[in-house]
Amino acid sequence: MAMTEPADTPTPVTTRQNGSATRYGAGDRPQPTNLADLLERVLDKGVVLAGDIRVNLLDIELLTIKIRLLLVSVDKAEEMGIDWWRTDPMLSSQAKREQDALQQENAELRERLEAWDRPAAASDGIAALNEENVSAVEGRRDG
Repeated sequence: MAMTEPADTPTPVTTRQNGSATRYGAGDRPQPTNLADLLERVLDKGVVLAGDIRVNLLDIELLTIKIRLLLVSVDKAEEMGIDWWRTDPMLSSQAKREQDALQQENAELRERLEAWDRPAAASDGIAALNEENVSAVEGRRDG
């Protein structure tokens, strides 16, 4: 007589590091990972895709495109020292306000420089007129 297990024997369960459970069935093979677990792993560890596209014509390089893609979570990116989204005016309202303030300050400084140059230009013009008048007066004396 062969021994059989009762039908209500529980399937072994293994707990992952992230707390989710994996059930092992026939042959103790793990079930396929679902998309959420895969995405969590990718964002936690990070993925780098890199490639170059070059277009040459008769050994003359016409075009080179370098593609670099880093796929990570925001937390992982900050650990790596990447935080460009904080300073991009298209993505951050604070960066947009800072950019607007810098543009306004730049415009004000340009106006001040132009105002400062105007008296110098005016005084140069007056000096030129004075030289012409002096030359004209001296020409009359000689003639």
